[in-house]
Amino acid sequence: MPQTSTIIEQQLISGEELWEMGDIGPCELIEGRIVMTSPTNAEHGFIEVNIVHALKSYIKRKKLGWVLTGEVGIYTRRNPDTVRGADVAFISKERLPDRPHKKYLEISPELVVEIFSPTESRKNIRDKVREYLAIGAEQVWVVDPGSQTVTVHRPARETQTLGIKDILRGEGVLEGFRMKVRDIFET
Repeated sequence: MPQTSTIIEQQLISGEELWEMGDIGPCELIEGRIVMTSPTNAEHGFIEVNIVHALKSYIKRKKLGWVLTGEVGIYTRRNPDTVRGADVAFISKERLPDRPHKKYLEISPELVVEIFSPTESRKNIRDKVREYLAIGAEQVWVVDPGSQTVTVHRPARETQTLGIKDILRGEGVLEGFRMKVRDIFET
């Protein structure tokens, strides 16, 4: 079933105003309007943990930067503001030398991971990928639990879809990171 979005504010607001509202439930800010989203399912959480564990282990050993999770807010547009909630993100110490602050990210992560949910539309995922690449993400991984694939998006390059027998590889500052696609979906 496609994700149904409910706009709860008609007056445009900024990302800062959304932040000041506190916890209003799962949502994103799209062109100044709050769009409520559904909580994720258990499979989504399981997959997210597998990806975070692999990335965090690699990044900690190499002292490369920060792994963020839990629908971390990232500005992808200003005036009107869009704040997207990424499932997983990696931002290097080159881009952000100090630990991330307590507000939404205004600097693009090098990597953003989106886990496709049955309640989310393919169009929404495509929009997020386009926005993340436009602000400077070097890679966006779209994980599809249904087909057990990972589609890798990069700026100005063709997408690459990896199956269960393939290896997911980091690029740029994440050069050397490797993870079996199978390990994303298995216990």
